[in-house]
Amino acid sequence: MKRPSVLVIFLTVFIDLIGFGIVVPLVPLFSRQFGAHGFTIGVIIAAFSAMQFIFAPIWGRLSDRVGRRPVLLLSTLGAGLSYVLFALSCGLASPSAALGLMLLSRVLAGICGGNITVAQAYIADITPPSERSRRMGLIGMAFGLGFIFGPILGGLSLKHFGVSGPGWTAAALCAANFLLALAILAESRRSAATVIPRPHLEQWLHTLRTPRVGLLVVVFFLATFCFSCFESTLPLLVSDNFRLDLRNDSASAATVVWLFAYCGVIGAVIQGGAIGRLVKRFGESRLITASLVLTAASFLALPFIKGPPQLTLRGLVQPEGAPWLVMLLALGLLAVGSSLTRPPLFGLLSNLTHEHEQGANIGVAQGAGSLARILGPVFATTTLHYLPPLPYLTCAVLLGGTALVFARKMRDLPANATAAATPGEPVAGK
Repeated sequence: MKRPSVLVIFLTVFIDLIGFGIVVPLVPLFSRQFGAHGFTIGVIIAAFSAMQFIFAPIWGRLSDRVGRRPVLLLSTLGAGLSYVLFALSCGLASPSAALGLMLLSRVLAGICGGNITVAQAYIADITPPSERSRRMGLIGMAFGLGFIFGPILGGLSLKHFGVSGPGWTAAALCAANFLLALAILAESRRSAATVIPRPHLEQWLHTLRTPRVGLLVVVFFLATFCFSCFESTLPLLVSDNFRLDLRNDSASAATVVWLFAYCGVIGAVIQGGAIGRLVKRFGESRLITASLVLTAASFLALPFIKGPPQLTLRGLVQPEGAPWLVMLLALGLLAVGSSLTRPPLFGLLSNLTHEHEQGANIGVAQGAGSLARILGPVFATTTLHYLPPLPYLTCAVLLGGTALVFARKMRDLPANATAAATPGEPVAGK
């Protein structure tokens, strides 16, 4: 009989995120090639997060009722179909038809984007409270590795198989992931107790009204909002401050990709290894507070780092000299800070949630993150146009203020607080 396994769920999420990492960087590029302008490109990019915002809590609640395994299998199949639609859209001759099918592919991908929510609930099911933050770090590590290997595979498939290659490669990975999960992924739910059914809006209100759980969801929303501002504006910030031509100079574009990979490697190392020791030493609450402060400090520095581009003999922009070194330090600080937020936050949220509401509450948190990824890029790109430092300074203030409020609200939380016996009841220490 198959037994629940953290390694198996890690592989499931990792393979899923490789497929995601293959396609996502190409969406704005291909959209522009088909004649889409800024707003249309923004709509296509936001479609995924908009659908995930709606459906992540639904997938979470469904997994509480029917189990994690069937939901993971179904969402993996749906993601594979979305990549097939993406591949087909890239081969269409009509620009309007291609853009319409690409939009549909991102909508379907967002609807089926329940893997992360359910994977976190799966880990909560099979992990004692004291180990949850460390194991939640594996999800973050899968994110980092997926965004390292995904773009590499996307570039290789684009080179060898043409414009449709990345979509078909991602679809093939999803098919392999489905077969792997079907063969070795066991159900993690330990009981079939009745789950309190709530409409979508009522579930959100219930989660947000739950003491401390609601605060954690708000913190995750703000942290994700600020990180999405960074993701959407870093290429523009670097090109302006270091006078790089991202549109016409492949060396400059490669530099920005390298900077993202640099952040991804740091995130994968921290979330995959160091997070467990840090949680044991400092506890979830202090670690979350520190992560917000570190990220705020990096946001204060980034918009003011400027310098001339420097090229190597191979044609790549070389990150040397004082400005580039300061940029690397600031990005490293941001990567460390942002990597320290998610695992302890979801570990603490899981510990404060009754076992029959794990999927629902984590789904609400992921939905809040999706909403942040819709609003963040729109805010950041708009304000950057008028005053480049404004989005970064705004995020620094948001994160710093959130750290102060969070530290005050959580200062009397018992180190071993766990959910009460009945869904919705107060947690010990609340």
